[in-house]
Amino acid sequence: MSAASQSYSPILPENAATDRPVAIWLAGVAVMVFLMIVIGGITRLTESGLSMVEWRPLIGWLPPMSEPEWYRVFSLYQDSPEFQKVNTWMTIDDFKNIFFWEYLHRVWGRLIGIAFALPFLVLALTGRIRRALYPRLGLLFLLGAIQGGIGWWMVKSGLVDNPAVSQYRLAIHLSVALLILVTLIRTALGLVRTPAETSRTYRRHAIAVLHLIAITAVAGAFVAGLDAGLIYNTFPLMNGHVVPPDYGFAQPFWINFFENPAAVQFNHRIIAMLTFASIVWLLIRAIRSTEIAPRTRLAIHSLAGMSAIQVALGISTLLAQVPVALGAAHQGGAALTLSAAIWVLFETSGPRAPSDRSG
Repeated sequence: MSAASQSYSPILPENAATDRPVAIWLAGVAVMVFLMIVIGGITRLTESGLSMVEWRPLIGWLPPMSEPEWYRVFSLYQDSPEFQKVNTWMTIDDFKNIFFWEYLHRVWGRLIGIAFALPFLVLALTGRIRRALYPRLGLLFLLGAIQGGIGWWMVKSGLVDNPAVSQYRLAIHLSVALLILVTLIRTALGLVRTPAETSRTYRRHAIAVLHLIAITAVAGAFVAGLDAGLIYNTFPLMNGHVVPPDYGFAQPFWINFFENPAAVQFNHRIIAMLTFASIVWLLIRAIRSTEIAPRTRLAIHSLAGMSAIQVALGISTLLAQVPVALGAAHQGGAALTLSAAIWVLFETSGPRAPSDRSG
């Protein structure tokens, strides 16, 4: 048995018993946010995101409840660029199908707000929330409120002339959702666990992996916003090319990174492969090490397994030309991979191991 395994024993935070209800609450909200990310992916993939052209944050809980109301909402949609330029064939029954996912997306967002606010009030009034947690919880509340506004700001970009949301706004919307998710997870973990001693080199590696996963996810949002997954549906080459011939088509050149579908897909592929290679190297280091705590090793193995699944989902989604089920699974996989990376980062955030301190 290694020295690390002999000396390691899980240590609970000082307030773990009293903080446990708060951690359970935050973990539950994190699950809801994860489902929201998946629902958002389905909404985009079914082209439902521009079906609701009204923003009624306070009274928009119920869908149309009568035929006259359905026709009123449909008439508003008929005035939108998406209907006039893309969906002129659509009947009210077709409209109801796309309306469902955007409606669910918005209502689920409101339910997350309630799931955060009501337990917060109960826990705060009963003294279960420590004062030190209030700034973090206030940040989460602020991010949630801002996210609602970002969602409508994103939708508005597709209601003016071009019947498609801005890929820039889509990337911001997804980034904030992922930030909320990982903040919830990191906060909940810190309430019920204490990291073991770990070499600083693992923490630096974990930080690098986390940033690479985040960049990969944001690059994926640009792929989604430009429908770049519908071109070059081959792997590993792009229709026989290492670099697509139209990579530098847009001018100035930097625009290609954000507005050229071929370049955006290529960049996403390259960043994803670099990210996966970095995770595999972290796994190899963990397997070889005799100075890593069992829980840290478990976190790294989980991250590696989830990243392998995510790579398989990404390739399958591309080859199948982005079917809804695979596309939504790939977006959910990004959220799970990032969550696993937060777990690894947490487990490597303990005090330096004796061997590290001696150096």
